Amino acid sequence: MTPQTISRRSLIRGSVAGAALLAAPGTASRAAAAVPARPSLDTEALQAAISDLAHPPSVSAQLRVAKGAERWYGTAGVSDVATGRRPHPGDGFRAGSVTKVFVATVVLQLWAERRVELDAPVGRHLGDLLPAHFGRITVGQLLDHTSGLPDHEGLPDDSTPEAVLRHRFDRWTPEQWVRTIPADRPLKFRPGTKQEYRGITYVLLALLIERLTGRPYGEVIRSRVLEPLGLRHTLLPGGDPHLHGPHIHGYLRMTDGTLQDATVFNVSNCWGEGELVSTVDDLFCFQRALFSGALLPPHAMAMLFTLPPDGVRMLDGSPARYSMGLQQVTVNGLTFWGKTGEMYGYRTRVFSTRDGRVGFVLHYTPTPLTTSEEMAVRVAAVLAG
Repeated sequence: MTPQTISRRSLIRGSVAGAALLAAPGTASRAAAAVPARPSLDTEALQAAISDLAHPPSVSAQLRVAKGAERWYGTAGVSDVATGRRPHPGDGFRAGSVTKVFVATVVLQLWAERRVELDAPVGRHLGDLLPAHFGRITVGQLLDHTSGLPDHEGLPDDSTPEAVLRHRFDRWTPEQWVRTIPADRPLKFRPGTKQEYRGITYVLLALLIERLTGRPYGEVIRSRVLEPLGLRHTLLPGGDPHLHGPHIHGYLRMTDGTLQDATVFNVSNCWGEGELVSTVDDLFCFQRALFSGALLPPHAMAMLFTLPPDGVRMLDGSPARYSMGLQQVTVNGLTFWGKTGEMYGYRTRVFSTRDGRVGFVLHYTPTPLTTSEEMAVRVAAVLAG
């Protein structure tokens, strides 16, 4: 399998060699009795992977890793440049599009309960919000980004860090955000024939959850996922722009070179698809539970890990890499499934092998508006070495 991108942007190829396991001299049985097994985690390489805060330019990084029975946690940098406080695994941060995995989990739960069909046209439930030619897109096509919805129009300027901060307190309703998809435009492609990552599809899925349950989607996620798993530090903030309690600060480097704190931010424009606040510990727990089958029955788990048919390609011609809630990436021959999350000043990567044997939660705080995947690639290469 060829390597796939680990986020919306291009994957920067990199490799950090993993530690070699050396055989002890003597017979196998005597060596096994006399020499304890060498740990498979190269913790020095993992620490080096997150300690290079110049590539990409970042203020802090945290990494929690599982490989077999081994566990490791490491940090670099500071959570707050004003105080110099170091990051802690219970610190809150903006997890961006990792939100989509929680939304997809609930939709697949509702499908398993026969409360919605994946091949049902979404217009059956959201017909008052969508024109007829959008309404024939199916629930499953929203989940796996094969909807063909046209591009947004009339979005705020986010081309510079200064422009981003000017709009940090803008308030949006999900219905307003849906209306930025022009109703008089044709679909970009026939639904189900191509794949293009689109956040708006998960806004529609969150609205679908509300129509099916009669409750705010955040409450549904809390009752179905957060409370059963004891994720006490994960929440959907709604219109609250603040991070409360111990948290990681996010920063943006302005065009004049100064560093501005971007932590306080109204993320209502990410409602349903990117507003999650969480911690490294909570996301690690969620990942382990999800991949173990604790949240979904087997037939729903199969959908979570099913890519579109081989003939479906990304718009650039590369193979499809998004399933109904996750994305796939292969590094050094090891295939990971998971999700990336981005918010101004924050990046989160939550990935695991399908069997759960190798997994990691990486969170770091890059300061440029756009940045490379160097840190995530370094971590994945160590684990796949």
